[in-house]
Amino acid sequence: MLGALVALIIAASIVYPGFLLPGNLQIMLTQYAPLGIVSVGMTLVILAGGFDLSVGAIFAGAAVVATSLSPQIGVIPATLIALVMGLALGVVNGTIVTVLGVNPFITTLGTSSLYSGAVLFISDSAAYTNTDESFMWLGNGSLVGIPLSLLCLGVVFIAGLVAMERMRFGRRIYAIGGSREAARLSGIPVNLVQGGTYVISGLLAAFAGVITASQQGSGQGAMGNSLALDAIAVVVIGGTSLRGGEGRMWKTAIGLLILAILDNIFFSLAVDSNFQLVVKGAIVIVAVAGDQLLRRGRQ
Repeated sequence: MLGALVALIIAASIVYPGFLLPGNLQIMLTQYAPLGIVSVGMTLVILAGGFDLSVGAIFAGAAVVATSLSPQIGVIPATLIALVMGLALGVVNGTIVTVLGVNPFITTLGTSSLYSGAVLFISDSAAYTNTDESFMWLGNGSLVGIPLSLLCLGVVFIAGLVAMERMRFGRRIYAIGGSREAARLSGIPVNLVQGGTYVISGLLAAFAGVITASQQGSGQGAMGNSLALDAIAVVVIGGTSLRGGEGRMWKTAIGLLILAILDNIFFSLAVDSNFQLVVKGAIVIVAVAGDQLLRRGRQ
């Protein structure tokens, strides 16, 4: 995929001469920062042998909470409430999967509908707007000339990389994804570690929702409908196996760049949005099929 990224950058530079301009790169990466943050959490979940389809609903819920509450109680308290909500919903997902033993796909498919419905019901499907400068600072402000959203993305990716490559928590995730029973027999607290990946995923989805609401100055329950599939696409394109136990956080970063560059090319060439969905779907299928072929070859 690293070779594919290089080839895509060269192709983008040819078909879109302005691709490598600093302004275009900054806009592209800033737009994809929330998806990248969600993809870090999704990588942890999938590496541990799980699945999380509820990130879009958590994302939207956090955006609505932060946007609607900040005028009444302030930006920081509203943001903290949104993050705690994401963490709590992640705990619910992790508990159902690990303690009750319900299939992760079914669990998060159900909780996604539950969370999304709750947000739409409570907000009466309304869109909340907040264009106050203090609220929009996180999504549109900068520090030492670097957009804050990109700094947040960098911090989250580095934290995920360190956790997976240098910490016991990361090694345990790989062990559980490789063989849950073997990990349990070796003394690893399987339920606690795997449940923790859902908690982190929920927290990061809420964080991404707050950033997006800050970027746009609005939040509504219908946001993030395709976020789960986009995050899974990023993770799979980066080479993480959907069966768990195989993948790297830095490869997820490559998957994010590939998807961002493709969208940038499509936008510059005014490609029909429906065709873009076709291309994304085909890429995911090819990536998963390639993973299966490589597994068979090694076996």
